[in-house]
Amino acid sequence: MTTGGRPPALVLEGVSVARGGRTVWSHGTFTVRPGAVVGVIGPNGAGKTTLFQLALGLLAPSSGRIEVLGAPPRRGNRRIGYVPQNYTAALGEAIRCRDLVTLGLTGGRFGLRPTSAAERAQVDDALRRVGALDFAERRMSELSGGQQQRVAIAQAIVDDAELLLLDEPLANLDLRNQQEIVRLLGDLHRDRDVTIMVVAHDLNPLLPVLSDAVYLLDGHPHHDEIGEVVQEELLTHLYGTPVGVVRTAQGDLFTRAAWRDPVHQQENAREAGA
Repeated sequence: MTTGGRPPALVLEGVSVARGGRTVWSHGTFTVRPGAVVGVIGPNGAGKTTLFQLALGLLAPSSGRIEVLGAPPRRGNRRIGYVPQNYTAALGEAIRCRDLVTLGLTGGRFGLRPTSAAERAQVDDALRRVGALDFAERRMSELSGGQQQRVAIAQAIVDDAELLLLDEPLANLDLRNQQEIVRLLGDLHRDRDVTIMVVAHDLNPLLPVLSDAVYLLDGHPHHDEIGEVVQEELLTHLYGTPVGVVRTAQGDLFTRAAWRDPVHQQENAREAGA
């Protein structure tokens, strides 16, 4: 099935996945439409990163069928851009921003090769799109966390990826940098209609741009529109702790811890019965 001539970004039919003889999750059946912005949520160890590894062809399912952008998953698919968790921590001290993005376009196991004028222009365009052109010649180790994340996203999109997978892109960023990265993702989606999937522990910063969510609950992945997922009962079950959902006068949603001590619970019960 296609949408506007584009195949679904991701299709799972009856998928199960195991590691070391242990089933991570099973009965995965859902479709991510092209152009969606999807939060991937669930408790630690639920298998969120595993979903990305399946899409990237790095891990085979135990059972079921997967399609990515209308074809079976395969390693090195240039139609997918991927930013793994803690990606910049393993880069070392010397690599420049421009070189990192160039590796996303031309690199391989033999490292950088000479680039053409067209390729250099493509790298500049990716850096410009994420607001990183001004510090393109600096080393990654010299940058702030937010700047590093921008460059990592530039590498992921430099080859005009149709599907962008980001694993915890907001981790270890302060509030301002989180907001800037979320705005960047919103801009990329608006400008290119790229499908974006984001693993996150905290939905709040991402809620302005999310259209859908995949949530890993009771050993199974589920998919729904974001408004159907941001529900107190579901999130409380998902995380195993009380979660409240607040809707502002402007219609915006955000989640919060919903713990109440027994005195407050009794007061709330009296008010509810008044």
